[in-house]
Order: sequence, then C-alpha cells, then structure tokens
Amino acid sequence: MNQQTASSQTTSAPSSAVRLLLIEDDVRLASLVRDYLAQEYFEVTVQHQGDVAIASFDASQVDIVVLDLMLPGMNGLQVCTELRKTFAGPILILTAKSSDIDHVMGLELGADDFVTKPIEPPVLLARLRALLRRSRQSTHSPQSEQLVFGRLLVDLQSHRVVLDGVDVDLTTQEFELLAYLAQHAGSVLSRDDIYSRIRGIDYDGLDRTVDVRISRLRKKLHDNPEQPFRIRTIWGKGYLFVASAWA
Repeated sequence: MNQQTASSQTTSAPSSAVRLLLIEDDVRLASLVRDYLAQEYFEVTVQHQGDVAIASFDASQVDIVVLDLMLPGMNGLQVCTELRKTFAGPILILTAKSSDIDHVMGLELGADDFVTKPIEPPVLLARLRALLRRSRQSTHSPQSEQLVFGRLLVDLQSHRVVLDGVDVDLTTQEFELLAYLAQHAGSVLSRDDIYSRIRGIDYDGLDRTVDVRISRLRKKLHDNPEQPFRIRTIWGKGYLFVASAWA
C-alpha cells in the first residue's frame, strides 16, 4: 500500500471490543500494531494520512485514538487539535523523537499520554488499558456528589464542569485531574501522587505531564498564569486547589 494514499482497514473483533483508531503512516508498523491489539480484543481501524483521518472521523464510533506525530497530509499535532474539537476520549501519541518539547506540545494540545518508538507492544497495551480504565472510572463514576466552590461546579456523575454559568470543555483526563484536586481541596497534592493518578505509573522525576495538564486546567478555568490563585503551586511540595478562590 502506498503510504501517500490513505485508506482505512478494520480488524474483526467481538462486539465488546474496544474501538481504536490508529493513525500511523508506517504501513508495516500499523499492521503489526493492529494484529497484536486484535488479539487483545481491540477493533482497530487504521488511517495512514492525517487529513483523511480527520475527514472520516466519527467520535461516536471511537473509544480511543493512537496517533503518530509524523504524518503526511496533516501532522500529528494538527490532527490532535482537530480531534479535540469533537472527541473527549483518550488520545495516545506515538513519537519517534525523544525531545521533551514534542511530548509537551502533544499534551498542550489535548493528548493524554505518549509512547516513544520503537514501540514495545506490551508497553503500548498497558498504556492503552490504563487510559481506558481511568476514562471509564471517571465517566461511569457511581458517585452522585456535586462539588460546589462558589461559582465552580464539578459534577462527578455527569462529568460536567460549570464556571460562572458556562460549561467548561475538558477532556476525560483533564476532568479526572480537576476532580482529584477538588476532592482534596485545601490539601497539597504532590506531583508523585498526581502523576500516579493520571498515568497509572510511578513518577520518574523527569516527566512534565502533570505540569502541562495543570497549565491547561488553569487556562480553561481562567486562573492567572503568572500568579495562579485557584490552583496554586506550592514549591517543593506540589499543587493546592484553593476552595475559596471561586467565590
């Protein structure tokens, strides 16, 4: 198959399978990943070009997206931006680059996690399952509690956030982070604790996922980026959700 002519391929899987969209221009790698995940009850659809993937995308038919950064037609960062206009589910980025800036940019644009090539299939599978598990726990939380802080409402059941009477558009992972902070309002949460919560693995001391996601939350919640007062940084300790800052 010519890498420049995008076409979709879908594996057969049980009706309970996870519907995964793989956007990857390396035909051989895409085939290997598709075949491996099919054995683990994933229904995998493959697209090889970014622009074609966006043109044919239907958020209601996808549970999770795996997205390469280097794509023809439209690069991965652009694709991520477009996906986030309609898709709130998990997005995992594949990158052949070890540069921290690529990871940070992906997270800034709404990605939930990343895996660096060369890909180890068991590692990819573990990351996918962790993302899906946290997404489902957040979306289908049995809690009916509404957390209210002045002009901010965080509804743990409906997965809804309202600030000043206006709905705040958050990804699943952003909502999970906000809910975790809000549930521990007034307490300082360490970066290690937050990292384990949002990625399901221990903090390695270098990853900037937490910082990037906190930054995104601050922007969406109209916090002061220079001197944040709603989600404060407690230097050397972690982050503090200030309950009184939403009055």
